[in-house]
Amino acid sequence: MTHPAYTSYEALTHDTFSVLMWSLSYPGRVYTLPHTPESAFHAIAETLLDIETSFFTPDDAMMTTYMANGARPLGADRAAYHFYSALDIPDLDSVQVASIGTLMYPDQSATLIIGATIGAGQRLTFTGPGIKPQTPATISIDGIPPAFWELRQKAIRYPRGWDVYFVDSKCVIGLPRTTVVHVEE
Repeated sequence: MTHPAYTSYEALTHDTFSVLMWSLSYPGRVYTLPHTPESAFHAIAETLLDIETSFFTPDDAMMTTYMANGARPLGADRAAYHFYSALDIPDLDSVQVASIGTLMYPDQSATLIIGATIGAGQRLTFTGPGIKPQTPATISIDGIPPAFWELRQKAIRYPRGWDVYFVDSKCVIGLPRTTVVHVEE
């Protein structure tokens, strides 16, 4: 039995989805997104958004681009995906109202895709599922306001909470809601 060949678009979205999946499976590891002529944010949006999904972004250019594939722009409190090319202090108001799902439907929580600088800035230690207890993941992420970590801590009530992707150029780190983050002082 033969299978139809992937188009280059299908291969790109498949490979991007695989990177996103593995980055949530092994928090704290840096994964490289597949090569694309567009930005990493665009590749992620092309992979996750379709006519059945919703998104929020404060960026007008992203809004126009992401609407082109049929995804619905919604308010920050109702959108399934949030895209922030950079997370500024005023953006924390939108993050704070992002859905954390419910006990019956934790899958209705928002997924945050946030631009950051990986390998510089605030040192963080991740522990939890997907991370060996004897070797917690220690990473540095810059461009994330300290208040974000406090908001996340308040929002995580397993199984409710946000899943987060930090994107730096072509690199991504996943932070699932099950991961405990220790911010080093």
